[in-house]
Amino acid sequence: MRLRKKSKSPPALSHEFIIQNHADAVSCLAMGLLLGLMFEATAKTAIIFITVQYNVTYTTDDKSEPVYFYEYGPKDMATIFFYMLIAIILHAVIQEYILDKINRRLHLSKTKHSKFNESGQLAFFYLFSFVWGASILSAEEFTTNPTLLWKDYPHPRMFFQVKFFYICQIAYWLHALPELYFQKIRKEDIPRQLQYICLYIAHLSGAYILNLHRLGLILLVPHYLVELIFHASRLFYFSDENKQKGFTLWALQFVMARLLTLTLSVLTFGFGLARAENPGFSIADGNFNTLPVRISCLAAICLTQAWMMWKFINFQLKKWREHTQNQIPKKKTNTKIKATKKESCKSKYSFYIYIPIQSTKCRGGRIWIYHS
Repeated sequence: MRLRKKSKSPPALSHEFIIQNHADAVSCLAMGLLLGLMFEATAKTAIIFITVQYNVTYTTDDKSEPVYFYEYGPKDMATIFFYMLIAIILHAVIQEYILDKINRRLHLSKTKHSKFNESGQLAFFYLFSFVWGASILSAEEFTTNPTLLWKDYPHPRMFFQVKFFYICQIAYWLHALPELYFQKIRKEDIPRQLQYICLYIAHLSGAYILNLHRLGLILLVPHYLVELIFHASRLFYFSDENKQKGFTLWALQFVMARLLTLTLSVLTFGFGLARAENPGFSIADGNFNTLPVRISCLAAICLTQAWMMWKFINFQLKKWREHTQNQIPKKKTNTKIKATKKESCKSKYSFYIYIPIQSTKCRGGRIWIYHS
């Protein structure tokens, strides 16, 4: 018997070597940053990467407990970089231990395989982000009183959960850029994925820097719910093509989310911030309430929603055309089946004829002759 040849490992620092071992390399880098906390010489530098920076403490009375708020600054880039490494590690874990095992059972094609991996990763992220964002919104007051979205603007101070949420969101979408290389995404899919990745990074960074985190949070949570429904429905569709009811629910929620986004954006930028008591531009105070900034933000949101609706309408029209094209051959086959049934019925139609005869044996009798 011949021995099986061992698969040769790719040469060091080659593309295949980096793709296969990128999760291990990133894990070593993250572990090195964590080990930096153990030594006094490197602890001050390592803590910038791991913990949330720019905390501010406020006390209203001598007896009351202090309230901790957070602001943003340039050190947040180091924190975002560290959690981007964590996102790459989690991406590799989900891919290897969950999605790859399911793919082996489903035996999908290459096109469906890449789409299944994309929807699987995004479904996990949207589920986690929606639950986390909804828990933050449940503790906020502006969900019941929309005037708090623009009242007393600017809002430079954030609670820990709000700031950490935005840092993790920006870190995740930044990690999606190198994942296009690590996951060997097809060239045909790269432009489409780059579009929504860059849009997420731009909108999240804008809401974070311009102190519009309240508006960004209340718009992001329902949007993530809609995307979660879509990618979950996509996963069920790949497992069984007859399961398509989830896409109908997604279509309804998609239109409602777009209307909610446009309504709150127009109220905030067109009416709320335009009538605020402290308009002006001040980077030190975090005040960006000027007409050019408001018009730019509102235009960016409206153009993005219009682009999403355009792609949604084209997607629905494409599915409708495919459905009608599939129905035409079905109707032809049904008519052929009906025609063959009628011909078979005519050929099988039978009747009886009786002929009166006279014979010695059965005089006056009648013989029934079967004819078909």
